[in-house]
Amino acid sequence: MFGFNEEQIAWFGLTIGVGAFMLYMVFIIGHLAWESKAGKFGTFVLFLALGFGMVGFVAKMLIEWAIGR
Repeated sequence: MFGFNEEQIAWFGLTIGVGAFMLYMVFIIGHLAWESKAGKFGTFVLFLALGFGMVGFVAKMLIEWAIGR
């Protein structure tokens, strides 16, 4: 498809696509904190709890980069 093989399309979807969704999730968490008037500590807790799932994905990318895969 457009000169790309399956591996290149999967890499693009997993890095760029999921990364874009993660940035959108950060926006949603921030908006949720703003609308609920959570304050500084409440905002920190929201980002910690709701954003914790993104840590694994970012760690995976950093580990692959460090190994040089």
